[in-house]
Amino acid sequence: MKLLHIDSSALGGNSVTRELTAAIVGQQRALHPDLQVEYLDLDAAPIPHLTAQSLAKADPAEAQAGERYLQQFLDADIVVIGAPMYNFSVPSTLKAWIDRVAVAGRTFRYTENGPEGLAGGKQLIVASGRGGIHADAPTDFQEPYLRQVFGFLGVADIAFVRAEGVAYSPQHRNDAIAQALQSIGSLRKAA
Repeated sequence: MKLLHIDSSALGGNSVTRELTAAIVGQQRALHPDLQVEYLDLDAAPIPHLTAQSLAKADPAEAQAGERYLQQFLDADIVVIGAPMYNFSVPSTLKAWIDRVAVAGRTFRYTENGPEGLAGGKQLIVASGRGGIHADAPTDFQEPYLRQVFGFLGVADIAFVRAEGVAYSPQHRNDAIAQALQSIGSLRKAA
C-alpha cells in the first residue's frame, strides 16, 4: 500500500497542517504496517506554475517532473495533503501541484455523458489549518474547491481534519490542534 504525503505550508515548524499531516501519516503507518510513504514538501521544493511552455512540454526536465508527480498521485492508495487556508483558499504551491495531476486522459476525461474521473479508488485526507473560523461559511473557498477538484478526478473518499481559529489566541490554537488530533483517531482504515 502506498501513501503520498504532501505539505504546502510556508510556516515550517510553526505550521499547524504539518503537525496534523505528520500525525495522520503516523496513524496510517500504524493501521498499515506495510505502508510505503512518499513525501513532497511544496514549500521547500515548489513546483513551477503551469504555463504555455509547460503544456507544450518545452522543458524536458519540467515535463519529466510533471510526469513523476502525476504517477505518484496515480500510484497512491492514500493521499494526505496539508492544506492551510491562505486568503480563503489553498496555497499557490498546492494549486501548482494540482495542475500537474489534473490531466485530461489520465485523471479525468470528457465523455458524451459529461466528465468522468479516472483517479478513483483512493482515500484523500486533507489537514486544514485556518486562522479564522470558516467551516460552512461563504468565506470558505478551500474545502469546497478541494472536494470539487478531487471529486472531478474520481476521488470519492475524502476526509477533512480541521484546526480552525488558530490565530485567535494561543489557547484557541492549542484547543483547535488538540481537537483536530483527536479527530484523526476516527479516520477509517483505507481498503
